Amino acid sequence: MDDQNKNLILAIVLSGIVMLVWSMWFQPPPPPVDLTLPTETVQNSDGTSVAIPPSATTPDNATTPAVITGSHEEQLKAAPRIKVDTVELTGSISLLGGRIDDLELKSYRETLDDDSDLVKLLSPFGQEHPYYAIYGWGRAGDLEADAVPGPNTLWALESGDILTTNTPVTLKWDNGKGLTFRRTIAVDEHYMFTITQAVENTSNATRRLFPYGIVARYGEPDVVGFFILHEGIVRMSDGKLDETKYSKMPGFGFVKTEGANAELIEVENEGWVGFTDKNWMTSLIPTPGQPFTSVAKYIPGSDIYTTEARLPTQTVEPGETATVQTRLFAGAKEWEVIRAYQNEDGITGFLDSIDWGWFFFLTKPIFWLLHTLNGFVGNMGWSIIVLTIIIKAALLPLAYKSYVSMARMKTLQPEMEALKERCGDDKQKMQKEMMALYKKEKVNPAAGCLPILMQIPIFFSLYKVIFVTLEVRHAPWIGWIRDLSAPDPSSILNLFGLLPFGAPEPGTILAMVAIGIMPILLGISMWLQQKLNPTPTDKTQAMIFAWMPWVFMFMLGNFASGLVLYWITNNTITFIQQYSIMRSQGAKPDVFGNIKAGFKKSREKAKK
Repeated sequence: MDDQNKNLILAIVLSGIVMLVWSMWFQPPPPPVDLTLPTETVQNSDGTSVAIPPSATTPDNATTPAVITGSHEEQLKAAPRIKVDTVELTGSISLLGGRIDDLELKSYRETLDDDSDLVKLLSPFGQEHPYYAIYGWGRAGDLEADAVPGPNTLWALESGDILTTNTPVTLKWDNGKGLTFRRTIAVDEHYMFTITQAVENTSNATRRLFPYGIVARYGEPDVVGFFILHEGIVRMSDGKLDETKYSKMPGFGFVKTEGANAELIEVENEGWVGFTDKNWMTSLIPTPGQPFTSVAKYIPGSDIYTTEARLPTQTVEPGETATVQTRLFAGAKEWEVIRAYQNEDGITGFLDSIDWGWFFFLTKPIFWLLHTLNGFVGNMGWSIIVLTIIIKAALLPLAYKSYVSMARMKTLQPEMEALKERCGDDKQKMQKEMMALYKKEKVNPAAGCLPILMQIPIFFSLYKVIFVTLEVRHAPWIGWIRDLSAPDPSSILNLFGLLPFGAPEPGTILAMVAIGIMPILLGISMWLQQKLNPTPTDKTQAMIFAWMPWVFMFMLGNFASGLVLYWITNNTITFIQQYSIMRSQGAKPDVFGNIKAGFKKSREKAKK
């Protein structure tokens, strides 16, 4: 077996092992079954437990009844709501607690169907997995428990009808003891709310209290559960990023405090805290330069996850008004939007809310380039192809040296065969003379592995980009490829749509076997690349070569279509580069001859 083929086999086997481990360990499992139930208590900032009963949605109403009578349940149902309507958001705010608990994203749907439901980000209590943001004031000093507004406070609407980009709304509550609270809620053209909380002291005594914002999430949500993807709490604390998965919150890294498992970080200048999903996020963002306590908390008895931004205590003298302002991001993790909030609005490290992974030094520039190309091309699939061409062009100097070395190895085949005959079974002498020959001809037998080794981190980084970033979600390419972040939906089982039944469900064992058109093209591209060299005479080597393209075809069959498209394009360019460079060095690959010889050997083997 000559060294050229040894190197090629080594490179293929190495890539195969990496891809096999990747597919076994890192493929996303099916979403977990939801077994959680809504609960009725949440921990307030002062350490007391307060009730969070269901907030049934009522018809849009811009006024609050002077008195709501009836049972507690009837009072809750009667609580009016303020409509939220912007270019990107739709939903409502409940005047019970002034909570932002009903929010949908207008630009995103759950599936590719035109009539699919909008992505629902926030949900009120009483629905599956309540998820909302609530603001308030905590007691300090000698304030009574009912002196500050809480989750069950019924606010009055002081100004505004509907919350839009141009029309903020202001809520008001008078505690009847000399403190008047106001909360003004504004929203921009994307996903950023600005909440201004004010307390006016009309009493004769100094009052001390602290403002807070809480994002509460009931029960562990449905998560992708993918090893390389972070879902859970994400915090930035004075330039340090901290991530905690939901599964870690009940135990590891948290201490018992205030009747819950919690972790407190004192932020001196800049930071934010919230929950991140794969594509969506809800985060509390105090004003840059504002110190606060960042709290991540899990309440075991109620199965509630919360994040909190607790601001310093305010001392309000008689006749004075204390005002604080915080922001709430509740929306899609769009790269351009997140970057603008970071660079233009001064939210430190906000772009790191997108999970770039260990290879961030590759994933960030690769995504930037892909996103930039898509801005010019207007189609993510063609952008991936152009990106692949650019990457291959950048690696061309390395590939050129590799393919030149491989071509020279091929021209040395007669001399190597002569060495084998001359040395016979003396392997030590054979190895010594071969190394001398390589040195004389300036050939590096290991050069053939370098291009493939360089491709591995790029492949993983591009996989991360395609899997994690929102911009690839539901991005179409051509024809049947309507979502480049999902596997090829076609299937050989129904002859790619010609037969009158659908393809197997993604994630099933049958779907792994009944692959689509793109994985088949991937296998063919790898097979053609092999045919640049004759079929090895060694039986073991020939078997590895024969099976490798088809093994890869099935291994990558359930990967994202965008990644398979990259791999097909990469194989095609590699074939062209290798063929051209080898011919320029005097080697003449006989692709069609090698294909015919391979089929001839297969027929002869079948006859036996």
